[in-house]
Amino acid sequence: MIDRYARKEIADIWTLENKFRIWLDIEIAACEAHAQLGVIPAAALAIIKDKASFTVERITEIENQVHHDVIAFLTCVGEHVGPESRYIHYGLTSSDIVDTAQSIQLRQSGQIIRAGLAELVRITRELAIAHKMTPCMGRSHGVHAEPTTFGMKMALYHAEFLRDDERLARAIEGISFGKLSGAVGTFSNIAPEVETMVCDILGLKPDPISTQVIQRDRHAEFMAAIAITAGTLDQLATEIRHLQRTEVREVEEPFQKGQKGSSAMPHKRNPILCERITGLSRVIKSNLMVALENMTLWHERDISHSSAERVILPDSTVLLDYLIHRMIFILSNLHIYPQNMLENIERTGGLFYSQTLLLALVEKGLSRETAYELVQAIAMRSWNREGSLKELASKDSVIAKTLPGDELERVFDLTYFLRNIDHAFKKAGIQ
Repeated sequence: MIDRYARKEIADIWTLENKFRIWLDIEIAACEAHAQLGVIPAAALAIIKDKASFTVERITEIENQVHHDVIAFLTCVGEHVGPESRYIHYGLTSSDIVDTAQSIQLRQSGQIIRAGLAELVRITRELAIAHKMTPCMGRSHGVHAEPTTFGMKMALYHAEFLRDDERLARAIEGISFGKLSGAVGTFSNIAPEVETMVCDILGLKPDPISTQVIQRDRHAEFMAAIAITAGTLDQLATEIRHLQRTEVREVEEPFQKGQKGSSAMPHKRNPILCERITGLSRVIKSNLMVALENMTLWHERDISHSSAERVILPDSTVLLDYLIHRMIFILSNLHIYPQNMLENIERTGGLFYSQTLLLALVEKGLSRETAYELVQAIAMRSWNREGSLKELASKDSVIAKTLPGDELERVFDLTYFLRNIDHAFKKAGIQ
C-alpha cells in the first residue's frame, strides 16, 4: 500500500490533485508490470518514473478542448515524459484507471470515517458507564412507559455505532478491488498478470470478474453502510432534540458562550446542531438511492453512473465525517440533568407502576383479565389527576385486600425497574 494515500482530512481525498496523483501511480505501476513482463523497455520505464508529472491546471485546460478527463490527463503527463509516454496506458481503458483509483479514494474515506466512529464508540461507552444507574423515563409512542436509565440509552447507541463500524469495515473490504482488464474485461490487449501486479502494489485485490467497469453493487454496499451510519446519527440527534424540549429538558446540547438562539427571543436555546445532523443525514440517505440506481448499466457498461458518483461519493463521505465530528462535540459537552429526569419520572403520579401492580395481582391468584381491569380503572383515574396510582390502589377494596400493607408498598419501588441493568450492560459487553 502506498503511504501517501493516508489523509488526515477527508476533503483532501476528493481533490483533483489527489485523484490525478492516484491515476499516475496506477499508470506507473502498470508500466512497472509491463517492464517486468518485457512488454516495454526498462530504459523507457526509468524515464517514465523520472519525468512523469502533471498539473491540475494543464489537465483542465486540455479537458476543455478534448472533453475527456483521462485523455486530458494522459496528454498532460505525456508532455512531461516525452516520446516514452507512448508506453503509458498500454492496453488499458479509462475505467481501469478511474475505477481502481476510486476504490482507493473510497477506502481512504472509509478509514477516516472509522476513526471518527471509534471516538463515538468510546464516548458513548463512557456516558453509558457514568450514567448506568441514572434513572430516567422510558417512552413508547412518545408517552411515558417504564423507567430505564440514561446509561441504557447511551449503551444502545454504543452498540449501534459498533455495528456501524463493522458494516463499514465490510464495505471497505468490498470496495477494495482494482480492475485492469481492458475494454470489456477480457484482457484482450493486456496480460492478466499486470492486473495482479498493479493491485498488489496498490494494496487492492483484483476484481474476480468485471466488464469495462467494477460492478456497482460494491459501491452501493459502501453507500448503504454510509447511509445506515447517518441514520444512527439522525436517531441519536432526534433523541437529544426530544429530551431537550422545554417540557422535558433532561439533556441539552452545548450552548456556547456568546451564542444566540433567536433574533427575536433572547431566552432561546435551540438544538441547532442536532437539527443540522438530522437535516444533512437526509442528504446522505437519499444518495443511497442514487447508488442503487447506478447498479443498472447497459451491457458491459455505460457512464450514467459516473456523473452521479462525482456528486454522491464525495458529498456523502465528507458529510458523514462532518456529522460524526458534530456528534462527538455534542456528546463531549452534553448537559445532563438527572434531577429533571427524576421529576419527569414522578410527573404522572406513578402510572408506570401499572405493569408491576398487574403482575403482583396475577401472582396472588387473580386472572390476568381481572387484574388488568382493576389496574386500568385506577390508572385512568390517575390520568385524570384523582390521585397517584399508589393512593388509588390502596383505596381499592379488591387490590388492597389482595395486596395488604407491605406487599403493596413493595410494588411501588423504583429500584425494581433497575435490578437487571447490570445484566443488560454485561450482555452488551460494557463493563
